[in-house]
Amino acid sequence: MAPQSGTQAIDRAAELLVSVVESPRALGVGELSARSGLPKSTTSRLVGALERRGLVQRAGDRRVAPGPVLLRFAHRDGGASLAELAAPALRALAELSGETINLGVPTPLGVEHLAQEDSRHFVGGTNWVGRRVPYDLAANGKVLRAFAADHPAGGRAIRAQGYAVAIDELEHGLAALAAPVFGPDGNAVAALSISGPTMRLTRERIAGLVPALLEQARELSTRLGNHDERGAA
Repeated sequence: MAPQSGTQAIDRAAELLVSVVESPRALGVGELSARSGLPKSTTSRLVGALERRGLVQRAGDRRVAPGPVLLRFAHRDGGASLAELAAPALRALAELSGETINLGVPTPLGVEHLAQEDSRHFVGGTNWVGRRVPYDLAANGKVLRAFAADHPAGGRAIRAQGYAVAIDELEHGLAALAAPVFGPDGNAVAALSISGPTMRLTRERIAGLVPALLEQARELSTRLGNHDERGAA
């Protein structure tokens, strides 16, 4: 009976995952329970297992949405992955700024960096790909939190200006600015960031780079199927 029981659990988890992926909005556990016909306790347990594997994630209101593992591959255009679609934006910003450019996505443990264009300078040439950073200490983390589906009150200023800045927060001497990238449903699915040492990325230079960052984030959002003029403005 054990193999059959295990297969049944896999089938149930897969059914829940399909419901989350196909829904145009995040779903509550109660809704998933009603759709699947499973007890709410069973649904909650299966959602927890999917969440631990990064297949789903919960917003601030605890509703369930596709997780970071799926988001890496969900936005495709003729076979192009999110990182591939972002490549022109990363290259354009790297050429303009000379600094390190990253594409990051939200995960339950922080922002994970999926792709990078390196700085042309030796100082500040860290490889961030595959690394995670805390939401509250990094510019991309701040912007993803501010533009999350639940719209936390603390993110109002960032939403108003359309980008976030972090100076001497993640690491002393490191500065960064980041803008959100939106998917077809209008949710922030990733962030573009420019980072470098504070001796080069002064507040004045950051202000000068903001328009290009916002424009590239807006264009990437459009490539992902988002046509909301809010974009990264």
